[in-house]
Amino acid sequence: MAEKKLKVAIFGISGYAGRKLLEILLLHKHVKITLGFVAPDEPEMSVEQMHPKIAKAIHLGCYNRIDWNLIEKNCDIAFLALPHVVSMSFVPQLLFLGKKVIDLSADYRFSDAEMYEKWYQKHTSPQLLSIAVYGLPELYRKQISKANLIANPGCYPTSAILGLLPLAKKRILKEKIIVNSLSGFTGAGRKPDISLLFAEGNENSRAYKIGEHRHQPEIEHILNKCGCDASVIFVPHLIPVNCGILTTMYVELTEDLSPQELYAAYSSFYSEEPFVRVMEYGTSPEIRNIAGTNFCDIGIKKINKSLVVIVSAIDNLVKGASGQAVQNMNIMMGFEETCPFYSV
Repeated sequence: MAEKKLKVAIFGISGYAGRKLLEILLLHKHVKITLGFVAPDEPEMSVEQMHPKIAKAIHLGCYNRIDWNLIEKNCDIAFLALPHVVSMSFVPQLLFLGKKVIDLSADYRFSDAEMYEKWYQKHTSPQLLSIAVYGLPELYRKQISKANLIANPGCYPTSAILGLLPLAKKRILKEKIIVNSLSGFTGAGRKPDISLLFAEGNENSRAYKIGEHRHQPEIEHILNKCGCDASVIFVPHLIPVNCGILTTMYVELTEDLSPQELYAAYSSFYSEEPFVRVMEYGTSPEIRNIAGTNFCDIGIKKINKSLVVIVSAIDNLVKGASGQAVQNMNIMMGFEETCPFYSV
């Protein structure tokens, strides 16, 4: 008897994260993509027309309007690859219909509505913040397995938090953390913007939103929930690649750990994690080694008695967005966590 497959809807299927979700889920043996939605100002078309790369792999029409009856009958779980503040227009009704939701926007990442509203806008469903689970499996796997609403982490926070987590959980980080991140252009989304034109970004690099980026409070918020009260100085940069994030973190420790102890802390913490790879001590990760994968590579190096440099690398569209979303779905549904990325 054929297995009954999980029916999946993708909201925002025309964007970079939506397209990456489509590509990953097409390979998932437990999933059937049943619905695709685009913005109201986008034309309705087949997914093959929208993403010719996957032509013949799936035959699916994409809607620019919401039909809740259609969703109720043809969806078990919804991925919302939508802009910030747009997702919360759909989440309450999806939950009311009994659907599981994985939201790739920031709308449910903060447990404090005031913090969200300081950096975004007025929250229209703050009552749901208490039931949303922050979708970082390496930190909240148990809670994810029981959740109906997942707040998928941001790409920069994923790279930074995974790099800092072993030391944050040991509560040996001093009060200030410097996070310097380099990102490919797909991290800015698929939108018309002069600063994102090829001629502007090629053979160029620049810092932006220094100390003002919305991911800075997200990093602090999760570290604080781990018992780490350090403040974060976050400086993002754009580099001329399509996908990938390389994050360098500068931290001071309250304990003098030897290089061996430092390496042991990381390798032990992530020893059972299928998508985190701790490099040999003193070796730095590279974007090309994680591009197109759901891995996070982490390198560590002690500089002096208290100063440690941590470097992490992820693909911003995979572990930083859609891949992590599928990893969360696997945990929620009891599927193999590594499916369809690799088999163990």
